[in-house]
Order: sequence, then structure tokens, then C-alpha cells
Amino acid sequence: MSDVLGFLKVIVQRGINLAIRDAITSDPYVVIHIGQQKLKTHVIKRNCNPVWNEVLIFSIKDPNVSINLAVYDKDTFTLDDQMGMAEIDLKPYIAALKMAKGLHNLPNNCALKRIQPNQNNCLANESSIIWENGKITQDMRIKLKNVECGELLIQLDWNETPNCKGLESEGTYARFNHIYIYICVQHIPDHGLGHPARPEGSPEI
Repeated sequence: MSDVLGFLKVIVQRGINLAIRDAITSDPYVVIHIGQQKLKTHVIKRNCNPVWNEVLIFSIKDPNVSINLAVYDKDTFTLDDQMGMAEIDLKPYIAALKMAKGLHNLPNNCALKRIQPNQNNCLANESSIIWENGKITQDMRIKLKNVECGELLIQLDWNETPNCKGLESEGTYARFNHIYIYICVQHIPDHGLGHPARPEGSPEI
């Protein structure tokens, strides 16, 4: 495991207004690829606003990989219908993890970085990378592509075990007179659609 930097939990929380692929509804599930790894959620029957709250765990060896996800409608006698896809750039999240190396006792709900939606990142609204209780997570509302409608709420959560190589610090905090100085924006959590809460009972590595 010496070449593994760490483990990325992708928490697939819920879908919003997903496309109809059967007569009046769909049976959606989510497939996620990171590098050569592929994991998927369970199927939720007859629901275009499904709640999964499912944790998919990937080992990360290359910090430059992207998350590729797709939503499908489960069919019994034909090929599963696609209900949209998205590619998620991990670089902002990885950069925030490196920036926070060596920092301790930050205030909870501290926003280390905010990412604005643009034509390249599939975000439906602003996404914040948050420090809370020593953990750094990113909540994302993803607008699916190549489909008439549909969004996904997911959360990223990084974990390292003693056997992991770990991410190297980029030295993005300054030392001045033996005091570490950092800038932190206080984040007020929004438990609506924009910034969903972490699902309870997420397994720990």
C-alpha cells in the first residue's frame, strides 16, 4: 500500500429531479469511476428524487485523477438507460488538503476554499471545502450533463491510514516569529440543497 496516497470517500447523498426513463418514473443508480476503479450505489425503485446516503471508498494513487460519474435507470429486459453524467475535478480539494497539512485547532465550519460554478466543473452552485472537527470535506451539488434534467448531491471526505504514503504539504501557510499564520473564512452551514449535511453513520476507515 506504499503507493496509495489515501482513501477518498465519495458519499452519494441524493438525486434531484432526475430524468424519467420509464413510463412516469425511473429506477436510478449511480456509477463512479476513479482511474481503474469502479463502484456503484444500489438501485432505488420508482423515484426521480432518490436518497442513497451511500459511501463509496476509492484508493487514490494519483492526485491528478478526476471523478467520472453517471446515473442509470435499471431495466430488466433491456440495456440500462443513461440519465446523465459528470466529470469532477479533484484538484481544488486535493490542494486544500495539502494546504491544511500541519494546521491544527482551526474553528469548526471554517471554509478553506470556495469554488464557483463554471462551464468546466459541472457545479450547480458554489461549493465550499470545509474544516470541521479535524476533517476536511467538500459538499457538491452536481448538474448532470447530456440529459434534459437532474442533479446529484455528493460529499468528498479524505482519509489516510498509517500505511498510506499521504499527501505532501505544499507549504501554503506562513511562519512568522514562530507563529503559524493562516486565513480562514467562517462558514455558516446550510443544510438545504446547497450544502447538505454529512449523512449520519458514515463508516470510518
